[in-house]
Parts: sequence; C-alpha cells; structure tokens
Amino acid sequence: DNLFVTRIVATRNKEKSSTMATAVVSHRLVFGIKSGVASNVNFLDEQTVIYPAGSNCILYHLDQKSQRFILGSDKSQGMSAIAISPNRRYIAIAERSDKPTITIYDLHTLKRRKVLNAVDYGFSEFTSLAFSPDSKYLASQGGKPDWTLLYWTWEKSKVMATTKTTNQHGAPVYQVTFNPQDNTQLCVNGNGIFKLFRYSEGNLKQFAFLKMEPHNYLCQSWVTEDKVIVGTDNGRLFLFEAGELKNEFTLTTSGSDYKSRLAIDQASDSKNEDKSPINDIVTYEKGFICCNASGTAYIFEKGEEKDSYKKLKEIRLPHDNQHSDAPDSGVPEIKTLALSPSEENLICSTSDNQLYTVTVSTADMTKGDIPRFDILTHRFHRDAITGMDTCIRKPLIATCSMDKSIRIWNFESGMLELHKDFQEEAFSVAIHPSGLYILVGFSDKLRLMNLLIDDIRTFREFTIRGCRECSFSNGGHLFAAVHGNVIQVYSTTTFDNVTNLKGHNGKTNSEKLRLIMKVRSVRWSTDDGSIISCGMDGAVYEWSVFTSKREGESVLKSCSYTDVTVSPEGKTIYAVGTDHTLKEICDSQINREIHAGDAVFTQVVISHTGKMLFTGTSIGTIRSIKYPLTATGEWQEYQAHSLGVSKLRISYDDQYLFSVSEDGSFYVFKISEKEGRGLKRDKEVAFAEEILITKSDLEEKNSMMTELKTRVDELKMENEYQLRLKDMNYNEKIRELTEKFIQEMESLKTKNQVLKTEKDKEETRHEEQVGDILEDHSKELQDLESANNQKLMSEYEKYQELQAKSQKMQEEYERQLNEMDESKEVALQELTEHYENKLQEKSSQLEQANEEQQQLTREYDETKRQIEEDVDREIVDIKNKYERRLRDEKEANLRLKGETGIMRKKFTSLQKEIDEHKEEIKKLQGERIKLQNIIKSLEKDISGLKKEIQERDETIQDKEKRIYDLKKKNQELEKFKFVLDYKIKELKKQIEPRENDIKAMKEQIQEMESELERFHKQNVNLELNISELRLKLKATDKELRIARQKVRDSEALLKKFKVDLHDCVRYIQDPKKLKFSIENLYDKYVQNDTPEAANIDNDIQREYARQREHLERSVSSLRKKLSKDSEIHRVDNVKIMQENVALIREINDLRRELKLAKGQVNDLEAALGVRKGTGVELLATQAHQTMANRNKTITREEDMKIIEMQKAEIAKLRIQIQDIEEHISIRPPSNGHLPPVMAQ
Repeated sequence: DNLFVTRIVATRNKEKSSTMATAVVSHRLVFGIKSGVASNVNFLDEQTVIYPAGSNCILYHLDQKSQRFILGSDKSQGMSAIAISPNRRYIAIAERSDKPTITIYDLHTLKRRKVLNAVDYGFSEFTSLAFSPDSKYLASQGGKPDWTLLYWTWEKSKVMATTKTTNQHGAPVYQVTFNPQDNTQLCVNGNGIFKLFRYSEGNLKQFAFLKMEPHNYLCQSWVTEDKVIVGTDNGRLFLFEAGELKNEFTLTTSGSDYKSRLAIDQASDSKNEDKSPINDIVTYEKGFICCNASGTAYIFEKGEEKDSYKKLKEIRLPHDNQHSDAPDSGVPEIKTLALSPSEENLICSTSDNQLYTVTVSTADMTKGDIPRFDILTHRFHRDAITGMDTCIRKPLIATCSMDKSIRIWNFESGMLELHKDFQEEAFSVAIHPSGLYILVGFSDKLRLMNLLIDDIRTFREFTIRGCRECSFSNGGHLFAAVHGNVIQVYSTTTFDNVTNLKGHNGKTNSEKLRLIMKVRSVRWSTDDGSIISCGMDGAVYEWSVFTSKREGESVLKSCSYTDVTVSPEGKTIYAVGTDHTLKEICDSQINREIHAGDAVFTQVVISHTGKMLFTGTSIGTIRSIKYPLTATGEWQEYQAHSLGVSKLRISYDDQYLFSVSEDGSFYVFKISEKEGRGLKRDKEVAFAEEILITKSDLEEKNSMMTELKTRVDELKMENEYQLRLKDMNYNEKIRELTEKFIQEMESLKTKNQVLKTEKDKEETRHEEQVGDILEDHSKELQDLESANNQKLMSEYEKYQELQAKSQKMQEEYERQLNEMDESKEVALQELTEHYENKLQEKSSQLEQANEEQQQLTREYDETKRQIEEDVDREIVDIKNKYERRLRDEKEANLRLKGETGIMRKKFTSLQKEIDEHKEEIKKLQGERIKLQNIIKSLEKDISGLKKEIQERDETIQDKEKRIYDLKKKNQELEKFKFVLDYKIKELKKQIEPRENDIKAMKEQIQEMESELERFHKQNVNLELNISELRLKLKATDKELRIARQKVRDSEALLKKFKVDLHDCVRYIQDPKKLKFSIENLYDKYVQNDTPEAANIDNDIQREYARQREHLERSVSSLRKKLSKDSEIHRVDNVKIMQENVALIREINDLRRELKLAKGQVNDLEAALGVRKGTGVELLATQAHQTMANRNKTITREEDMKIIEMQKAEIAKLRIQIQDIEEHISIRPPSNGHLPPVMAQ
C-alpha cells in the first residue's frame, strides 16, 4: 500500500512540474528609436542600419525589411553612446550605471566579446566612443564631473592612458575622434574646448594648442590626416590644422557658395544666413556633410583653392502635412548623420525620434530643386505611448501617444497601416474585436471612430472627459469607459449607457483629483459577464455586468494598483501595483504574492489559454513568470524598453506579445512554451480582410476610375494613331534604307571582286619571292656547314692538347699528396708524446688537492656539530618563552570574543531599529509628499469652485427674476387663451368647408405633379434613346466615310489608269513601243513600289483631312444646335415651374383672404354682440356663403385653365418627340449635311 501511494504522489508531482513552465520570449519587431544616444544611427554595410530602440540595438536590413537584435545588459540604466569599428566588425555600446560599462559585440555573430568597466573614475556615463583606424584601440570620453578621457586596448580590457579633457570651469565635452591615419592621435571638443592629444609612453599629452577665442564646439570630423572641421552652436564651421585656424565658413540657405573668412563681415548682414547649431559632421571622399537644428543637411565639396570648400547642395526634411496643423509643430532638428560605405546613401536621425534617408550621389544632387529626405521605415511615435490595444479578427494593433497621434500597426507584415494626428492629446485607445472601429479618450470627449481604408473618422461622441482607460468586450457588443471614479458601460449598437459601476473611492468634482484617484485598469471576463477593475485607492473589484453589483473585492490601502488581469476561467485575478508585488487573488482573498525586487511591476497580462503569464516593469523589462505561480516566484527577464512599460497585451492566438513604453518604442515579441514550441493556431480561423469605406469616397473613386478609363481609352486611340503614323514613316525609312543598302552591297561586291584579283596577284608574287628566298637560304646553309666543319676540327685538336696537360697535372698532384701524408704522421707522433707527459703532471696535482679537501671536510663537520648543539639550546629557550606568551594571548582572545559577541548582538539590534526608523521616515515622507500634492490640488479646486459658486449664484438670481416676470406674463396669457379658445372653436366650424376645398385642390395639384414627373421620365428615356441613336449614327457615318474614301481612291486610280491607257493607244501601230508602254502600265498599277503611288497616297491623305475637317465642323454645329434646343426646353420647363409657383402663390393669397374674412366676422360679432343679433348672424352666414361660392367658381375656372395649358404643352412635346424619331429614322444623304439633332 505504501509503495502504491508513493507512486501516485510521484506521478502527480511529475504532472505538476510539466504544467508549470516559464514561457520563452523572443524579439521579433521594434518600432521606434532612442534619442539622447551619441551616434545613434550607423551603417553596418550598404543594406544594414544600426540604431538603438529602448535598451537594445536594432540591425535593420533595408531590402528585406527584417530586424536583428543586440540585447542590452542587465541592470543598466540605458545606452549613452555607440561606435562602429572602421573594419565594420565590432560595435561598442556604452551603458549608464553607477559603474558605467562598455560592451564590445561581434557584428557577424552578435555575441559579446569584451566588457570594459570604468570603476574608479567617478563618473556615471560615457558621452562619446571612438575606435582607432585599425580597430584595436578604443577611446571613451567620460561624463561629469571630471570629464576623463580613457585610452583602451579593448581586446585586453586594459586602460593604457587617461587624462582630463575639460577646462578650469568644468565645461562639458561632447565628442572624441581618432585621426583616420594615426592610432596615437585624438581630438576632443566641447563648450569652449578643442584639444588634440597624442599617446606616447603610457600618457596622453596635449599638443598644438588652440590659437583663437573659444566657442561652443558641438561636433567635429577629420577631413584629412592633419585637418579637422568643427561645428559650433551659432552655425559656423572652422577648419583647423594643428590648432591653427585655416578657414571659416557660414551656412546660408541660398544657392550661392559659402563665403570664406575674408567675406565674413559682409555675410553677417545676409538675411539667408543660417545660425542654427551644427549638430553633426561626416566626411566623404570629396568633402563633408553637416546638419543643423533647422532640419537641413549641407553637402560641401573641395574647392579649387587650398583649404576651401564650396556648398554643393542642401537637403531638407520633408513637410509633415498631417502634423503641421498642430499648434506646437515645428521643424525637428537633425541630430545624427550616417553615410553608407559606398557614400551613396545618407541616413539621419531627428529630435522627434524619426529616421530619414536620401541618395547623395552626384547625379541626384545636381538635378532639380532642393531634395528632401524620405522616411526610412515608418513614422514612429514622437513621445510617450499612453495606450495600446489589439483585436481578434485582424492582425492590428492600435496605439496612442502624447504626440497627439493615433497609429494602427500590422504585426504580421510589420507595416504601419494608418496614422492620424489630432489637435489634442489622446489618453487611451481600444480597438473593436472586428478591427473596424476604435474608441479613443480625448481631454474633452470620448470618441468612437471608423477605421477607413485611408483615414480615421469620428462617427459618435460621448461626454466623458479625460478618459484614461477604455475597453471593448470580447464580443464587441459593449464597451467600458472610465469617467473619474465611475466605470460607464455602453452598448456599441444603440450607444445607450447600459450601466454605471460606482465603488472606487475619491468622489469629487475636481478634475485633477479624479486623475489622481482614477481607475487604472478595466478588464472583461472571457464570457463578458463580469468586469474586473483596479484603482489607485488600493481596491480590486469584480463587477457583474447584468446586475451592476460587486461580486468580489480585495482592498489594500497601502498599495496603489496599476493593472489587473483575469484567468480564462474567471476564477483567479492577478494584480500589480506600487508595492513591488504581483498578487494572485481568488475568492476576494490574496492567495500568493511575488516580490519584484528592485523594480516595480507596472503591467500584467495572461494568455488566452491560461498557460503563460507576463509582467512589465518600471525599468522597461519584460518578465515571463513561471505559471502557475510558485511560493518563491520564478521568472525569466528580457530587456526591452529604456523606461517603464505603459501597456502590455497578447494577441488572440497567443502567438505574439506586445508592449509599449514611456520612451515611445513599441515592441512585438514571439512567445512560445518552455521547450520552444509555439502554440498551434487554428488554420481555419484566418484573419479578416474586409475594410470600411464611405459611400462618398467609393463614389468618388468609382468616378475617378471611370474618368481614368476614358482617359486611358483616349490615350490608347491616340497612341494607336501615333503608332500607325510612325509605322508609315518607319516603313518609308526602311524602304529608303533597304535601297541604300542594296546599292552599298553592290558597290561592296565590286570592291570585293577587285580585292580578290589583287589578292591573286599578290599571292603569285609572294610565291615567287618565297622561291627566291629558299634558294638563297640553301646556299647560305651549305656555306655555314663547311665553315662549321673547319672550326670543329681545330677545336678537337685543341681539346686533345688540353687533355694531355690535365693528365700530367694529375700525376704531379698525386705525388705531392703522398709526401704530405708522410709528414703528417710524423708530426702526430710527436704531439702524442708531448701531451702524455703533461697528463701525468696534472694527475699528480689532482691527488694532492683531494687530500687537502678531505682535511677541510673533517674540520667543517666538527664546527657544524658544535653550532647545532648551541642552536638547539637557544631554540628550547625561545620555545618555552613563546608558549607562555601564547597561553596569555589565548586567554585574552577568549575574553575579547565574549565581549565582541555581546557587542555584535547590540549592534544588530540597533541596526535593525535604525533600518526600521529609516523605512518609517521614507514612508512618512512619501505620504507627506502625496498629501501635500493632494492639498495643493484641492486648494486650487476649492478656489475654482468658489468662483464657480459665485458666478452660479449671480446667474440664479437673474433667472429667478426672469421666472417671476414670466409667471406674470403667463397669467395674462392664460386669460387671453380662455377668450381665444372660444373664438377659435367657432372659427374652426366656419373654416372646415374651405379646408375641404383646399384639400381637393392639393390632391389635384399632386396628380398634376405626378403626371409632370412621368413626362419628365419619358423625356429622360427619350434622351437616352437619342444618345444611342447618335452613337449608331456616328458608326454609320464612319463606315460611310470609309466607303467614300475607298470609292474616291478607286476613282482616282481608274482616272489615272485611263490617262495612261490613252497614252498607250498612240503606239498601237508600233508593237515594240506598245509592248514597252504596256509593261510600264503593269509595273505602275500592278506593283505598288512606284513614286506615282505615293502621289496617290498623298491625294488620299488630303481628301481624308478635308473630310475630317468637314465632319468636325458638322459635329460642332450639331453640338451648338443641341445646346440651343436644350436651352429652349429648359426655358419651357422653367415656365411650367413658374406657373406652378404662381398657382401656389394664389392659394396662399386665398388663405390670407380667408383669414381676413374670419377676422372681419370676429369684428362684426364683437361689434353687434353674438347673443343679441340672430339676424346679424344670418346676414353674416349668407355673406360668407356667397363669398365661398364666388371663390369656388374662381378657383375652378383657374384650375381648368391650368389643366388646359398643361395638356397643350404635353401635346407639343409629343409632336416634337415624333419629329425627332422621324428625323432619326431617315438616313442622311451621302453628300449632304447631317440634320440637326433636337435636344429634349
């Protein structure tokens, strides 16, 4: 049984460990660039650009649009400077911290090579870095207070030399550079600082001191191995050589060249002078490029004179049309320049965190107007990003920023889909699950906007001011928006306020206090049945959407919550806040807390599968938390932003993680499980591709398309006509060229034959010459052989004489060698005897020395024994002495150990008390600062509210007076009302028969209007028929013209043939001449290559042009007639409309007469008295009846007249239509003019 239980426990632990895992995060895309970094844009090669974003470096490929990443170091406070080695192999990145570091990376493998630590120099950052020309040394300029320059051999991590580069005032130093030809020479510049240093014998020594008044030198670059160009804060450029000023330039925005130092006085008065600070300078083969704070880059080229440069071109930043309407918009500064290795492309970074590029080749620079930079990738956010959200049906991300812009990104393609700038700041954004709408919280209202194909348009506004948090439900049928401390829920279909969720503390009318005590996060559950919210009041609430009541709550006053999320099943809530912890809340109880360490958790998000949990921190890192949470809290940290994470979201398919920050950067991460396996996405659920477009835009685009189609058709016709003309011209030219080439070929053939004959002649002559040469050669060869044979015989005789001499010499040498051997043996015997005698003498001396050595060793042993005995006695005495002293020291040491233990306990207790008091003091100071801020804001709100109360009291008094006056008037009007009601009742009885007549007349008028509309429709249909018939007529006319042209051509040809035939008839008696003339006729009329055919073609073309002019004149006359007829019928229609207006006017006059009659009746009743005069009533009624009968007869007669007029007009129109149809049916004669077209 025990074995079975242990197995069950082991299997459960295995399952638990397999489910508990930390998700893996990998960087995929980054949108943004980090400003404030020295040299923050560089070229790696022609297609790769390096720039910082957040706390990482991005390697962006221009063609492939892909990104690679160099991740920043842990616990760094951001990058301060970047440098690329001249061999494009290494990159140095300087990072801020209490102990600043420089990290060297290999750009091929992206692996870390070395880390250089500057520990003992007292500064917290490096302001500039530079590699030596051979990439073996690195110069780093330290920051304040000492501004120390360090000279490194970075491969050994060793500082070779240091020096302080600032002046006596402690002015800042901006940049350090190496001489491009010398590893030992450096240049630094700063505010009033321009110094040259040379490294020698472990020291950096200054040389070539500056010999002019100091300026604020912002940047510098080496143009040659001994000259430096330097830019200042007042737009001036200085050219130095060994500290001596060689030339000076000013920047002008005109097209003229830059002025030399001799013309500075005149140039200072020029209105075109650009005095903006020069921020960066880069050199190229022919000169240098500089940029300034006015958003302009200037290209300089070497002049003909020594030390002179002339301006070649200006390049300016593009106009930002979308952002130009903003009140605080201005031209951004160009901060950094980077030139590609081939010196063809230039990239710049600006003060508003954008990257631009331009081609700087000479061909592009010399053409056209002032060139403009183009955006490199996309327009990034210029300021902190405050809001972000993602949708379900599309791969879209919506972001809003303090730069008053909203951007829609596509995280699959890595593109910026939409971008729009507004007049005011957007605090929050939420995107509908369908991806077709967004909800944006502005300072004045909450706006629901359509995401159109090329625009973002508002179609609904809600009166929620300063909404800092909003969110759509997962189904998209509801959305929640935070209004102060209230969460308002609206319907997305009816836009009604469904419910209001009240419960977070801090109820006040003050806007500022609402911002301080606001709800920080609102999340929907998976089934949209509940909402989870958290706030700065330390409360986490779970609300029911249906009942508008709280289902759960967790309140912790010591923590201000910043974000909250809920698990997919809706049972567990995860919240983060200012107390450095991540809390797991279940059933309104905090089950588990994970401490964040030095950082603060700012955002938290859980995947839709509930298997991955991520948090964002205040230092810009992303943490993947081991899930489910453990007691110790394990996580994996990833470097991302340089400032705190403001929003964190996960895509619906759990494939991507998105984060935005206060540094303006937007990161896209790929997420997967611990083993590196990504979550499988359902292939059937594809992203939607539909888009929104307004009807007006669609109609406009369709009309534009139709116009363009017609234009294309016209261009096609024109191009075809032009092509036909060109074909005719080219055919004629080809004919001429073929004839010309045939003639040339014949001439070449004759030349070739002549050359062949000449060649044959030359060959025979050459053969004769070769025969003569061969005969001469054979004779010379025989002579040479006889001469050589004689020489050989003489040489052979000489050889035999020399051989005899050599034999004699050899015998002589052998005899001499034998004699030398004998003498050598005798000398060797003598030497052996001499050295044997010497050896016997030395051996005797050695025996004597051995005896002396033995005597000395005996003496040494005796003295050694005596000394050892003396030393042993002394050692025993010293040992006893020090043992006694050791016992005394041990006793004292034990006593001191006891005392130190007691003191250590006291010290630890006191240290704990001190730490506790310090923490209490910090907490109290923080609470004091918070309370002071709240008190200040409350005082401001109280003063504003007092002013509002005074103003409202005054308005209340004015309104009360007005109400009193209105009440009096109301009483008087009620009296009049009672009297008038009675009169109105009686008058209604009298008006009823007249109103019936008016109704009948109105019905008759409506019938007439409907009939008129019917006729109008018939006219429109007839116009369409006329247009169709006109098109048919044009086609028939075209066919007729073609046929006529053919007839004319054939008639002209026939006439010509008759004339030539008549000429042939003259030779009927002469057979030879007759045959010759008949052959000429055949060649002329059967073959078409004669020049007379060309004359006929010219006649045809002239006839065609004449016919075309005739038809154009006839078309223009027809158009004029059509316009006249349409004007006539328009006048008739206007007449009919005027008659209708007159009828309506008469009806209105009759109504006025009726009112006057009623008034007269009332006057009569008032004068005579209704109760007294019954006879008067009879008279009045009779008068009224007679007047009504008279009016009826008048109106009937007028109506009959109008009907007869309209019938006559209809008959006229029918007759005109019949005439038009008859004219159209009749085909016009071939030689007459076309009949006029009757326009309807």
